[in-house]
Amino acid sequence: MPRRRIGFWYRFAAVLCKPPLVLLIKRDWGGMEHIPAEGGFITAVNHNSQVDPFAYGHFQYNTGRVPRFLAKSSLFGKGFVGAAMRGTGQIPVYRETTDALSAFRAAIDAVERGECVAFYPEGTITRDPDQWPMTAKTGAARVALQTQCPVIPVAQWGANELLPPYAKKLRVLPRKTSHVLAGPPVDLTRFYGKEMSPDLLKEATEVIMADITRLLEQIRGTKAPVTPYDPRRERIEQRRRTAAETHELESRTESASEPRVEQEEGQGT
Repeated sequence: MPRRRIGFWYRFAAVLCKPPLVLLIKRDWGGMEHIPAEGGFITAVNHNSQVDPFAYGHFQYNTGRVPRFLAKSSLFGKGFVGAAMRGTGQIPVYRETTDALSAFRAAIDAVERGECVAFYPEGTITRDPDQWPMTAKTGAARVALQTQCPVIPVAQWGANELLPPYAKKLRVLPRKTSHVLAGPPVDLTRFYGKEMSPDLLKEATEVIMADITRLLEQIRGTKAPVTPYDPRRERIEQRRRTAAETHELESRTESASEPRVEQEEGQGT
């Protein structure tokens, strides 16, 4: 299937965004040969900064295959931003509503039309203390198995040095480098033709994230943790620690109050 034309809005966005990107960050890109020249496909990208969609988008734009991002629905309202989001063909995600599945249907339709759909499988900026990819949601795997399209893993590093995770202030100097590395398609063939159960989707997602993590290891020149950071597990562990600390504090308070009670009883006899 032929590729979709870039179109006015994407070219206009590039005119606005590319000059500051070129000014602020140097480029170290690799793996463009893995981006399919024709047909629909998915890119699965790690997420470690609020500005990394621009850094990755710059890389992807220069391949000639522009990405359609899944973005929160509030960005599609009135005004210039909403018009740009719609004009560039981005896909709205209605979180925590019955319309949330519509994003997956729209992503499947886009892939079947021969477009590139970009997924951030983690769903949010990583919370791993060392900024490695964390456990991910299964949306990318679901669309990939439904369409059996190529899934191109992409790792990036550098935008997070310009704007660290959850920070609000840019660190402009010294000038940072945007490292973006695309890899060969993830091998998901062993999952084809099987029922898309939660366990199967979870396993396919882990395969995708493992490929992304290996690419990021190449960029960073060091090994990632064996077990990815799991925000859900961390929340459970944090609640357990809080409960234990509360129990210990209550025990100390009770122990401290016992001598005073005994003393008061002795004075009354």
